[in-house]
Amino acid sequence: MTQSKLFIFIILIFIFRTVVGQTTPSVDKTIILSKNQSVPPFKFEISKGKLVSFNDYRGKIVLINFFATWCAPCRRELPLVQEQIWNKHKDNPKFAMLTFGREHSWEEVLKFGKDQNFSFPLFPDSKRKVFDLFATESIPRSFLIDESGKIIYNSTGFDESHFNELKKLIDSLMNKAN
Repeated sequence: MTQSKLFIFIILIFIFRTVVGQTTPSVDKTIILSKNQSVPPFKFEISKGKLVSFNDYRGKIVLINFFATWCAPCRRELPLVQEQIWNKHKDNPKFAMLTFGREHSWEEVLKFGKDQNFSFPLFPDSKRKVFDLFATESIPRSFLIDESGKIIYNSTGFDESHFNELKKLIDSLMNKAN
């Protein structure tokens, strides 16, 4: 093979790998629990000093969201969650939303909720005990859990198309539940 043919061959391999690499979906190596897996039992504070178990939410569609007060994508996502999910389904007894401030205290999540005018419940996850059941890093993260405790949807980061997909799925499930 001549040097010019070898060069062209190498360029073609590089182009092929680049194109294939861009169209192949990447695997999220930071996720611990994914779609179709059951959420393990865990406890968390629902108010200062009062523990509840995730198992108390069986029979409901549960949206679990992880955020941080300093996270810009979280700050874009949470107002939409308030407007388009929480305000719409908060009175439905078959729906629950658990929003955990990763590495935040009660004081921090309550202040953040008040400053942002959120009416949905915010819970601290100061030592990442809840977050670490689901993932190793990256926020915001959302998990939608069915009535039996299985994950039916999960997303990482904030993307409007993923948010709209989540919203439509919740709307559909809540319409079936009524």
